[in-house]
Amino acid sequence: MGAREIKSPEDLLETPASLDGMSDSVHRKKLGVFFIESDNRRTAFGRGYTGGTTPVNIHGKPIADLSKTGGWIAAFFIFGNEMAERMAYFGLSVNMVAFMFYVMHRPFSSSSNAVNNFLGISQASSVLGGFLADAYLGRYWTIAIFTTIYLAGLTGITLCATMKIFVPNQDQCDQLSLVLGSCEPAKPWQMLYLYTVLYITAFGAAGIRPCVSSFGADQFDEKSKDYKTLLDRFFNFFYLSVTIGAIVAFTLVVYIQIERGWGAAFGSLAIAMGISNMLFFAGTPLYRHRLPGGSPLTRIAQVLVAAFKKRNVPFTRSELVGLYELPGRQSAIKGSGKIPHTDDFRCLDKAALQLKEDGSNPSPWRLCTVTQVEEVKILIKLIPIPACTIILNVVLTEFLTLSVQQAYTLNTRIGKLKLPVTCMPVFPGLSIFLILCLYYSVFVPISRRITGHPHGASQLQRVGIGLFISILSVAWAGAFERFRRGYAIRHGYEVSFLTPMPDLSAYWLLIQYCLIGIAEVFSIVGLLEFLYEEAPDAMKSIGSAYAALAGGLGCFVASIINSIIKSITRNPENREQSWLSQNINTGKFDYFYWLLTVLCVINFCIFLYSAQRYKYRTEQTFEVSEAKRNIPAEDSQIKI
Repeated sequence: MGAREIKSPEDLLETPASLDGMSDSVHRKKLGVFFIESDNRRTAFGRGYTGGTTPVNIHGKPIADLSKTGGWIAAFFIFGNEMAERMAYFGLSVNMVAFMFYVMHRPFSSSSNAVNNFLGISQASSVLGGFLADAYLGRYWTIAIFTTIYLAGLTGITLCATMKIFVPNQDQCDQLSLVLGSCEPAKPWQMLYLYTVLYITAFGAAGIRPCVSSFGADQFDEKSKDYKTLLDRFFNFFYLSVTIGAIVAFTLVVYIQIERGWGAAFGSLAIAMGISNMLFFAGTPLYRHRLPGGSPLTRIAQVLVAAFKKRNVPFTRSELVGLYELPGRQSAIKGSGKIPHTDDFRCLDKAALQLKEDGSNPSPWRLCTVTQVEEVKILIKLIPIPACTIILNVVLTEFLTLSVQQAYTLNTRIGKLKLPVTCMPVFPGLSIFLILCLYYSVFVPISRRITGHPHGASQLQRVGIGLFISILSVAWAGAFERFRRGYAIRHGYEVSFLTPMPDLSAYWLLIQYCLIGIAEVFSIVGLLEFLYEEAPDAMKSIGSAYAALAGGLGCFVASIINSIIKSITRNPENREQSWLSQNINTGKFDYFYWLLTVLCVINFCIFLYSAQRYKYRTEQTFEVSEAKRNIPAEDSQIKI
């Protein structure tokens, strides 16, 4: 094998053989990286790939004229698909609880848990969509397939709400019967059908959510001098489209439900998704694509297996040749550029240790490239940041259901206009819309003077701002709920929990709604941009799936917390109802909100610690470049 050895700029500049017998203190120094360049090593994916992030057309061929593709025009076609998906997602989340309670005659608690599980599955399963996109299908075809599945699920839900055979008998089922639980319950097969089409819809969302933001960001040229600015603005506009979809769901869809019924409401969601699908396919000639890089799970497994096999091999072993990497600018991973070596998780570097016994053509399950090892390191290092947004998603999930129950007891009139209770969650959307509109004209100039950052705040700083504001939102929710419950008891509404109190306005809820909306726009937008920029080139969809996974886990954690609280705080022997009693006036929702406040504070402290320790990839690359410039000339020469 014609191999060339390039010494790296790290602390250990001697050859590995010369390190035998040195003290343990030297062994603990930074690993000296010795790249072995081989022109004939066979990798799992064939020959190396140059320009790993070079955009291609839908047929996988290089684009001759980039000016005719991509950019904002292509991104707007993608925005339409995300807007419709979010409209359906929020339309189902806010209406399905009421549909199960009023039409399927399910208790509020079980209806809320069912919807939470739907929300959780639709987000947590996004990892599957991200895997398929990065490994085999590419982002375009993943969106195309799963958006069709989404449409099929919405059509099934529309049929459920339209055809009487799918719902229980509604005769002699008034409000008192609903409260007492004496209405005819849905048959098991009817609930099975509803859950089936609901989870088909959730499965469809799993392939859309991790890919749409990444596919939209792919439309911009990363070699452009304005790339960072364009990417920053893209993610803000992307979340603006999410917000518009949510606002339409909380207003127009609710209005259609009130005026035309459940079938028309769910049907409008299916129609919107169908139109967005047509627009998405119409933009096909404009899109820029990235080649899928093969199974990321296989590459991860290869690194773990290879590192385990060489776990007992010291870095100073005399047979050590160096850390393996392909020559020049080529990468062994399709759709990826090379990634510089870092000193984190040194145990994984064992996977790239090339020994003389490996031979000239070793198995990828025994020897991996530095880039492949660094991919795994990056995925591990990213985990704490989206994990810290799980509690934020718990709060968002609880607000979707608990705040609606609060609103049922309050006066929702504005003058002569009476807003439906299910319209209340529109206010976080309106606050997000307002913040995004004022972001560049107000927030960025002010924060730039404070932080000196060109975009006002770094991605992690924005996530932190959002998490802090979420603490204020939940704390206010607990304070107001204590006042609301006391008011209801003093004025004789303790039993009538579905009767609005005319002298207490629902618009006190706007404070917690607006605060959580501001928290969401800072945290989620900052997180999406952070994950896209920091994820490996061939794993962008999986990186975006981290955010959706955190959202899904937030929904599941919300259901688990609800179940635990109900179990612990309920005492049938003393006739004590749980904090989350169906009768909100006899429950203790304020205690529950304060429990969430404590969890948010603990989570925020963990985030501060994680963010302080995290190093952006650009910072690590800069450190490597600086080190290379400081290498003595004789140490940086290539040995043949």
